[in-house]
Amino acid sequence: MKLTLIGAGPGDPELITLKGIRALQKARVVLYDSLAHPSLLDYCPEDCVKILVGKRFGKTSCGQDDINDLIVEMARQYGEVVRLKGGDSFIFGRGYEEILFAAEHGIESEVIPGISSSYAVPALAGIPLTSRGVSESFWVITGTTKEHELSKDVRLAAQSTATVVILMGLHKLQEIVAIYSDLGRADEPISIIRNGTLEDQKVVTGNIGNIVPLCQISEMASPAIIVIGQVAALPDLSHEKVRKMMQKSQSVTGLTD
Repeated sequence: MKLTLIGAGPGDPELITLKGIRALQKARVVLYDSLAHPSLLDYCPEDCVKILVGKRFGKTSCGQDDINDLIVEMARQYGEVVRLKGGDSFIFGRGYEEILFAAEHGIESEVIPGISSSYAVPALAGIPLTSRGVSESFWVITGTTKEHELSKDVRLAAQSTATVVILMGLHKLQEIVAIYSDLGRADEPISIIRNGTLEDQKVVTGNIGNIVPLCQISEMASPAIIVIGQVAALPDLSHEKVRKMMQKSQSVTGLTD
């Protein structure tokens, strides 16, 4: 019996790995998450059993214990089971928990890593998590712990100069803002990226002091990623430099609108 964990990537179905596609093409049964792009299931054979076990904030779905039991049940019934998870299975994907549970029931596992939304989504929004002279490191933190609370690591990260990436934390935005404000960092740049890598991606950029009303005006909702740090302002700075260069070029050449 075998369990194969596949990281589906950050959203765009073309960002799954070739090895992940090949595993789907041979799958007999797939347990897939809500954040895995549905078109990825088209790679599966016609007779493949596809079961949605996704979890999203505020929506009812299978609990982790139910998913673990289903993995064992399907592996025993079909001899193998594929678990398709958004992003990378080992970055807040509970992949290790599923492997451990499978091992306790005599099921071997294979892990096929996926591109993590923690760095891919900011990258495709024009935000580098590190940049010379701006940011030397970054933290990736869950917005919701097992106890459904904001991670205490957010306060620790907020005291550093590192870029901070918070996953699954939009519903904790006011708490996050309060932490940074208490530390006197109300001017710190912050970006919220919704549906990253997809055609309907939406980005709201501001600072700690104004991001809450900006998100309310823009009707931001999950799934979204929060990026805090000086790098969050780089796309806007780049656009401003391009605009100024164009203005300068027009001035030199005598071009007018």
